[in-house]
Amino acid sequence: MSLLLLRAVFLLVAGGISALINYAVQAANSSLQVTTPAWVPWANLAIVMGLALAVIAIDVFVPSKRIDAISSVYFGLLVGVLLTYVLTIALAPLLAEHYQTPVRLVTGMVLCYICISLLLQTKDDFRFIIPYVEFVREVKGFKPLILDTSVVIDGRIEDLVSTGIFDNQLIMPRFALSELQGIADSSDKLRRARGRRGLDVLNRLRANDAVDLQIFDRDLPEFAGQAVDLKLVLLAKHLEGKVVTGDFNLNKVAKIHNVPVINLNEIANSLKPMYLPGEQFQLKVIKAGEGQDQGIGYLEDGTMVVVEGGRDKIAKELMVTVTSTLQTSAGRMIFTRHDV
Repeated sequence: MSLLLLRAVFLLVAGGISALINYAVQAANSSLQVTTPAWVPWANLAIVMGLALAVIAIDVFVPSKRIDAISSVYFGLLVGVLLTYVLTIALAPLLAEHYQTPVRLVTGMVLCYICISLLLQTKDDFRFIIPYVEFVREVKGFKPLILDTSVVIDGRIEDLVSTGIFDNQLIMPRFALSELQGIADSSDKLRRARGRRGLDVLNRLRANDAVDLQIFDRDLPEFAGQAVDLKLVLLAKHLEGKVVTGDFNLNKVAKIHNVPVINLNEIANSLKPMYLPGEQFQLKVIKAGEGQDQGIGYLEDGTMVVVEGGRDKIAKELMVTVTSTLQTSAGRMIFTRHDV
């Protein structure tokens, strides 16, 4: 109801402005002793009312409006006009009177554009509060998660996010997406399949309303001449976020730059069941081990189990007893023995 009332008042104001324009035109023509054609007032009314109706139509057909974008335009214009006013006052003694108006218009046009463009491009990078309006970096959770190519190709990030354990905004940099597209276009069949799987994972994440996935398009000055891995680290530092990866080397580079890292392999290892010495479980021996009497089996999560006395029990289900565990960079190994 309030919107309908606002639009009705807006049309009445537009009609009043049209009447004022017609009055100003007639006054100017009277001073010049020129007769105003009868169609001019109606033309002015049609133009002003048409413009008002066009504004209302745009407002109706674009229902979802972003307050940050609107505020950026508003404050950009405000700052641009203020800077234009200050600059023209400073330049007035240096310009002839007939040059002042063109210079003022050109300066205002340029400064307003620059201010609006600057605010639109940086509205997520700073915090600025005034009454009723707050510019703040749009982050769904505490820190944004910057995805690298390997973690998207891996695909486990989709399952992990779907559990709801992460409420953070996901950031896919444009340069990493370009790298992924290059992999998807590779002539190697396996590499091409991996790249396409990564693109499918991204599409499913973007289609999920519960996931806030954004493509970072900006090219920061510090990116110039840097490798993709270092660009990811620099972007995470710029956004005060975390790098999500399964790449061992990228993990090391990020830690050197004091950038937090979420390593999916470490998450997977931490979720594997813990077995204490003396615990028993069933295991199928798959192959012979490196030791003289060792057999090798695997748990459902892929953890390798070394069975002492299991070399001659290949393809058999055994009851094994845990003797020790070993955590390595590649994962966890469990050492067991088979008591006959």
